[in-house]
Amino acid sequence: MVLLHVLFEHAAGYALFAVREVEEIGLLLPQVEESVLTVGKFHNMVKLVAFSPFRSAQSALENMNAVSEGVLHEDLRLMLDTALPPKRKKVVLGVGDAKMGAAVLEELGVQCQTGGVVAELMRGIRLHFPALVRGLTAQSAAKAQLGLGHSYSRAKVKFNVHRVDNMIIQSISLLDQLDKDINTFSMRVREWYGYHFPELIKIIPDNSMYCRVAKFIGNRRELSEESLEGLEEIVMDSAKAQAILEASRSSMGMDISPLDLINIESFSRRVISLSEYRKGLQEYLRSKMSQVAPSLSALIGEVVGARLISHAGSLTNLAKYPASTVQILGAEKALFRALKTRGNTPKYGLIFHSTFIGRAAAKNKGRISRYLANKCTIASRIDCFSEVPTSVFGDKLREQVEERLAFYETGEPPRKNLEVMKEAVVEANEVVAEVKRRQEKKEKKRKKREKRRLEALAAAAEETAENSVVSEMEENDVGAKKKKKKKKKQQQPEESEAEPETEPEPEENGVEEEEEEEEPLPKKKRKVVVEPEQEEEEEEKKKKKKKKKKAVAQDSD
Repeated sequence: MVLLHVLFEHAAGYALFAVREVEEIGLLLPQVEESVLTVGKFHNMVKLVAFSPFRSAQSALENMNAVSEGVLHEDLRLMLDTALPPKRKKVVLGVGDAKMGAAVLEELGVQCQTGGVVAELMRGIRLHFPALVRGLTAQSAAKAQLGLGHSYSRAKVKFNVHRVDNMIIQSISLLDQLDKDINTFSMRVREWYGYHFPELIKIIPDNSMYCRVAKFIGNRRELSEESLEGLEEIVMDSAKAQAILEASRSSMGMDISPLDLINIESFSRRVISLSEYRKGLQEYLRSKMSQVAPSLSALIGEVVGARLISHAGSLTNLAKYPASTVQILGAEKALFRALKTRGNTPKYGLIFHSTFIGRAAAKNKGRISRYLANKCTIASRIDCFSEVPTSVFGDKLREQVEERLAFYETGEPPRKNLEVMKEAVVEANEVVAEVKRRQEKKEKKRKKREKRRLEALAAAAEETAENSVVSEMEENDVGAKKKKKKKKKQQQPEESEAEPETEPEPEENGVEEEEEEEEPLPKKKRKVVVEPEQEEEEEEKKKKKKKKKKAVAQDSD
């Protein structure tokens, strides 16, 4: 009899359940499907055979990535090898994904089943999983699912910051919006300033230059020969500057108040700042396209390539499109209208803005657009899936389109695609090798700088340690000296008590040696130093004073 096992992937680990001996047809009955909702009845249908928890969050993430890609991870292989019965021919393993089933069949030789009964069983296991596994609570299972979900999402969102097509999408959208806004604001400046100086509109057709000139002139009556040099710097043409000066003298415009003029100048300043920001944004878009899609930008231009990426949603989506879809990308309304009315379908969409279609003759526009869409698809796939993107393939593809245009016009046969691609591969390998060599040099320099920094930090730490040791030794020396001084001070009075003072002996020249001045002793200790002869003399003096006092007292009586 065939034994059905069900493999369930959870955030906490892999679980293998064995289905008890019941008929497969009976499992599909509505009553049996309802019994899945109760734990007791469902526990009679399945039995836990093995549970292999993940060792860490990193291990769980690796296993989930493998499951999502349909690859059999080593942890899952080990668990299935040990838990499944030895007789594999009688075992059927139920899995949720057909790719995983194919991987298990190829690696382990176990028959796999998806859908039907397996889906119902997995629904019940997912509902009652904490109750089926011992030691696993619903709270811990929810925490594991939340943590793995966050880490899995972060891993999927991670990308190379130098190859971010999201920034290109936002940049081209902002660029188109700025074009519309600058055009609208410039027309407002033209209309507003045209009341005062209407002749300027015909002389200067460019919007940005018109705003600069209007801000520079201000009141046309104040324009003079002295302002001609500043006008030439803005207009970049002396004839135009002279024409503006002559028109200002004979203008039919109305006079304008200073307050209105201030508002016009302020608005013109805003329009000028927007146009300058647009130039900076275009440079930023060009640099981003050279990093993300160099081949596509070399083939069709940065702006058109960015519009294709933006319309497709990402560079990966654009690489997945066939050439027929890329050809009419951006002309969906015309396509569906043609299909609805059974008219002619459009020949081109966004790629119409390329210079190649404009240069082609009317009868060849459809042919060159189809050829260009084919080359754009190749370029986008090269940019998307190459490790080190280069513009070599884009330059070669552009040469092919140029040759095809020449073929349509003159009949000169172009080179074969195989020859061109061989040359491109050789050049691309050289460029990639050079780029890798530069990256290795940068990495070596970075490592040297890091090593020097660490050595400097280590040397500084050693110096601080040595300084601390020296300071501690100095403090100890100072403490020892202080202790020695204290001991000497204590020993001096004891020696003075033990040895009587000796009078200094005169030298040969009759000059006594000057004794070193001793530090003054405390009062109590001075009494000890006094000689006994001096004490007797003082006692005699005291007795004499007492006798005199007594005699004086008797005389008075």
